Formats: sequence, C-alpha cells, structure tokens
Amino acid sequence: MAKKDKKELVIIGAGPGGYAAAFHAADLGIKVTLIDPEVNPGGVCLYRGCIPSKALLHLAKTKEEAMQASKWGMKFEEPKIDIKKVASWKEKVVKKLTEGLGQLSKARNIEYIQGKAKFTGKNELEVTDNKGKTSGLSFEKVIIATGSSAVGLPELEIDHEKIWDATDALELKELPKKMLVVGGGYIGLELGSVYAALGTKVSIAEMTPGFLPGADRDLVKVFEKSEAFKNVFFETKVEKVKITKKGVKVSLKGKKEEQSKKFDCVLVAVGRKPNTQNLGLKALGISANKKGFLEVDDKRRTKLEHIFAIGDITGEPMLAHKASHEGRIAAEVIAGKKGAAYDPKVIPAIVFTNPELVWCGLTEEEVKEKNKNVKVVKFPWSASGRAVAIGENTGLTKLLIDKETEVILGGAVAGKNAGSLIPEIALAIEMGSTASDLSLTIHPHPTLSETIMESAELFYGGATHYKKS
Repeated sequence: MAKKDKKELVIIGAGPGGYAAAFHAADLGIKVTLIDPEVNPGGVCLYRGCIPSKALLHLAKTKEEAMQASKWGMKFEEPKIDIKKVASWKEKVVKKLTEGLGQLSKARNIEYIQGKAKFTGKNELEVTDNKGKTSGLSFEKVIIATGSSAVGLPELEIDHEKIWDATDALELKELPKKMLVVGGGYIGLELGSVYAALGTKVSIAEMTPGFLPGADRDLVKVFEKSEAFKNVFFETKVEKVKITKKGVKVSLKGKKEEQSKKFDCVLVAVGRKPNTQNLGLKALGISANKKGFLEVDDKRRTKLEHIFAIGDITGEPMLAHKASHEGRIAAEVIAGKKGAAYDPKVIPAIVFTNPELVWCGLTEEEVKEKNKNVKVVKFPWSASGRAVAIGENTGLTKLLIDKETEVILGGAVAGKNAGSLIPEIALAIEMGSTASDLSLTIHPHPTLSETIMESAELFYGGATHYKKS
C-alpha cells in the first residue's frame, strides 16, 4: 500500500466540530485534509440529529400553535399529515445544508476524502472508502472529531423495525398509533414531542423521578404543563420486551408496581457514547478513559503534541456548539496563535421542546448542593406583556446572582423561543456583568428579552411589572 504525500493537517470526522476546525484552519493558511464517511461535511448533527430533528420540531410547534389559536377565536381544522411529504421536506433541508458545507469546503481548497480513517502509526493513517478500498497517508498533525453514537440497552436490541434509535425515528418511515419512548432526556423529549404533534399517542418511561435529570425542576415543570404525552412512567425500568406481528409488548417495572403495555414501536433514547472505538488508538499509544472519552488539555491536545481531539469524544456536555468552539480553538493552536485556549465560563444547553428549556452557568441544583452565597431571582412570564399577548404566560426567566459582588453566575429560561434569549445571559456571564448592568440596559418593548432585564431588577427588590409578595 503506497504512501501518499504527507498531509499538513488531517481532521477525522466532518461534524460541527470537524468542519468548523477545517474551515478555520484553512482560513488561517493551513492545508487541510478532511475525512468523513458522508458525501459532504455535516456529521450526525446535520444528517441524522440536530438539523432534521429541529426541522420536525418546527413543524410540530406550527401545528400546536395553530390548535392553540382556537382559544383566541381563530379556529383551524385538524391538519392532515402527509408523512411522505414531511419526510421529503426534512430531507431537502438536510440536503441544502450539507451541500452548502460541501461548497464551502471546496471554496477553501480543503481536500475532502469520503471514507473512514484508522491510525496505523503515530503519523500514519489507513483510509477505507465506502467500497472497501484502502489507502494510506501520513500527516504532521491530526484532529480527531469522530463524535458520538446512540447508547443501546441489553434488553432493547435495536432492530430498526419495531425497536428504534433516534436515526430510525427521524426517517419517518411510518406514523405509529402508539409509541413508547425509553428515556426522558432531551432526545427522548424532542423526538417524543414530534411524534405526539404528528398524531402518535406517545408514552415515556424514565428511570429517574422526572424529566431531564440534572436540570432545575422549575424549568421542567413549565414543560410538564404542556401535557404533550399520553402516559409518563417515572422511576420505571423496561424489564423485557416481546416483539409480535402486531407490535411490541413491554414489561415496565416501577417503584411500586410492574405492568405490561402494548405499543406499535419503542424508541430507545437513553443517551450517547463517544466514538473512540475502531480508531486504532493503540497505534498512537493513547487510550480512552473509563467513560470512553479522550483526555485533552486546554489546547485540545492529547498526551501527544501533534494529536488533538475535540467534541463529543472529549467529554460532556455532548453539544454541537461546544464541538465547534473546540474545533476553532484547536485550529488556532495548530496555526500558532498565541493565547489560544479552551476556557469558556459557560456552555448554554437547550432542549427544543415546546416550550423550549435553556440554561447556562450555575444551576439552582448546584447552589443547593454547594451552599453557595447566591440569590436566585425568577421573573414569571405571566407578568410579561409580550408573553401574555402570544399565549405564553406559563414560562419563566431566572438569574443566579452572587449576593456580595452582584455578578451574574447563571441563568435559565423556559418558554417560547427561549433559545434566542439565553445568549444574552451567557454573554453577561462571560463578560462578568452584574445585575445592575442588565437592569440598566434598555431592552425593547414589548419583547421577551425584557424578562431578563426585569429578572435583574428583582435582585434589588421589585421589577417594573412584578412584585413578589
């Protein structure tokens, strides 16, 4: 197997971390080779994750809002769902974005190789294309950005027919009458919400006492008011399943009782694991830690100076925007930029359900655990003119503020378009802003952004539109 010319920088994986690293490195004058199994950059996020799921969630929200309008005097008939047309539209969204990334890659003169890479030495790779043909190449530096994949359960083996993973759910091959989602985390809630809006009777089984373990309960309560799901089984484990011609018979073991339920299909959404297998890491003398992650420093370097790793394979949180940021940092380090380092104060988290749930920085749960000297202020959306005008009066905006310094340490929002509000709070934390900075910043009226300003006002007593009794 003949060796090709040595590559300056090879990036394995073209998801949000890999392509962000590739594009930034190319802009900084580095010759980049990007390797991925797909025909264009995008990774799981664009092909089978973030983008298709959010496209479908937008459709779900459109239906929910149309139905809600009947309360205000504008009644629509129950919409007819053309599942094939919905799937086609979703695919068009994916195609447009991934092809756009392909064009951006070409515009930057990035060498794109469609295939899978495996290390065969500390400066060598073996690349296998989709037809099974292998070739070798050598490199000066490499960034590993292979992402993550869905976690399975021993008692729920994915068969892609009646036991689904997230990829199966996004394909929209059929619209089941009854579905069980195993897992009450963000993936389970988002995909469960999509199918519920499309007409499926969705039930959720979650091992913990509530949705979104680790998230503040006041945010989760806002979502629970939407009553999106037919049945919810908390502190419940799937004991066994029996697949029949008519569907799936599931034994659910709760804290107090065990029951048997029938569903047309089961969606397993219990988390993700880093893709560090099959990379040939032994050839590098590198191994993953007990959780399966590769350990890196603030430059995103592994223990080898020329080997970098970014994204889901380097640890929680497994988020696309975290991976992209890490990718840009790694590119700057490789380009020799002084001071380049991964050092974020906060990484915003978002659940794209309806209502959306977002948070960043210190959480209320952490305040309780660590006994922090923090004041938690909450502005209810029932006191927001804009929220009430659009029928969103169950939401809330929350800030966590240091009692002595008045510095913003954390924040969260639950409600319509909450994802567009969290960047202001994240920026405030990154800039070391105080409650006074936010309260004295004039926000446009009437907007949901005012809830951030008025939350800050609550730190000093009462807000213009709300006074806690």
